[in-house]
Parts: sequence; structure tokens; C-alpha cells
Amino acid sequence: MPKPNYRVITVKDSVKITPNMQRVTFTGDDLADFPENYESGYVKLLFSEQGGAIASKEQVEQEKHRKRTYTIRGFSRDGNELAIDFSLHGSKNGPAATWANSTKPGDTILMGGPGPTKLVDNTADWFLLAGDMSGLPALACNLEQLPENAQGYAVIEVVSEADRQDIKVPDGVSIQWVINDKPGEKPNALLDAIQALTWKAGTPYVWVACEFGAMKNIRAYLKDSRGIENNNIYISSYWKFDRTEEEHKVDKRMDAGAPPFIQVLWGIKAKCQNLLSLKK
Repeated sequence: MPKPNYRVITVKDSVKITPNMQRVTFTGDDLADFPENYESGYVKLLFSEQGGAIASKEQVEQEKHRKRTYTIRGFSRDGNELAIDFSLHGSKNGPAATWANSTKPGDTILMGGPGPTKLVDNTADWFLLAGDMSGLPALACNLEQLPENAQGYAVIEVVSEADRQDIKVPDGVSIQWVINDKPGEKPNALLDAIQALTWKAGTPYVWVACEFGAMKNIRAYLKDSRGIENNNIYISSYWKFDRTEEEHKVDKRMDAGAPPFIQVLWGIKAKCQNLLSLKK
């Protein structure tokens, strides 16, 4: 199996754009061939078991590490600047959010990717986009690329009123902000807001990214009550309450219907990874 082609990227700036969202802008020679127009796609950032950045390709061979997935919020060929927004979780921050909250210009980290974009079908009759703060960067990318005549809704869950962001949207798309100060513990905040919407005529394209439990509830409503077909929806969980990213991946695979014996193996692997990190 070929080794991943990681890029070394350097922090140019780190700014708290809202109380619970940190935007880190990266640059570096390794971004010279980074593809344009990948906003809403994803990259993988590498962190040590202790929560620090894996900052060189040599460290990958020498240290245990964890990959964390983040959305490409913006990329500019002018200066080769890559922007990534990190959702912060207060005292429950994981290694990536902890690093983002304390990083400074000049720090380096390894990055893999990019992965494919997660964009809506712009030919739909109308649009429904929903997400919490983990999905907000990709959701915002989608809103900003909609055609000028687009119609629909964006329902966005944030931790506080101060976490609202200015996002450019077509005149026909309304944004509804849902305040949930305990994301994950209150999984139905997004669903309640979606159910309260006035359904428009025609076929919508639905895009949803949020916590695992919330995602399952929303998916059931959209498919069972609204009859949304698979080719008209992107719905994904970007995290799961009280679970690590490794455990969340196992849960997602189980939810997708992996064979039982494979599910058991994935569960054992995730538990072993967590035990190893606790021993560090």
C-alpha cells in the first residue's frame, strides 16, 4: 500500500471568528499544487496521542498519531492560503480543537487530502440545508455557491447567539439560527426547527451535517415523513456525543449496515486505540 502524500503546512493566522469557532489560515510551499474550487471538501490533520500536532513527515514514522477530518472553508491561490474553521467545545475539546485554540503563526502540521466536495445539486427546485457547528463550515460553502435565484432554507444550530456568522446567501434563501447550549445532549433542536418549516412546492435538495443522534432523527423524518429519495439528499454525522472520532467512525459504519463480525472488529479496534491514548 503506498504511503499517504502528506503536506507540511504552516499557520499564518489564527482568529476566533465567534466564541466557539476558530479560523486557522495555513500557507506553505506544499500548498503550491493544492487544487482550487475544493471548498466544502475535506482534509485530514494529524495529531499525536498527547494532542500536539504531528509537524513533520518523520514524526509519522516515529509516533502514534490520530487523523482528524476538517472542511476546507476557503482556498486562495494568491499566497496559497488555506482556511479551516474549528468548532470549539469548551472543556470537552479534543486534540484538534485544543490545538486550534492555542496555535500561533509559524506552527506547522501535516495534512492529507483533499477529499471530494460535498455540494448540493444546484438544479433542484429548492434547497434545505441544516447543520450544527461541526457542519457549519461546509454548509456555509454550499450557501455561498448557490445560484442567485435559489429558494429555500438554511437551519443552523449554534451554541450561543454570539456564534451567528455573516453568510452570503441568495435573497430567496432564509437563514434560521437555532440556539442549543448543550449540543449532543439536546439532539432534537435541529429536527424541531426543520419540522416547523413550510414545505415548498417542487423537489428539494436536502443537505444535512450534524451530530450522529440528531442526524438519525432528521434522516428518519426526511425519508419517512417527507419521502426524500437518496439522490436528493446528502446527510452525514460529523461527530457523536461522548464518542471519539474513532468510535464515531465505527458507529457510522454500523449505521450503514456493515456485517456484524466486521462491526465487532471495528469496535475492538476503536477501544484499543482509546486505551493506548489513556496510557500515554
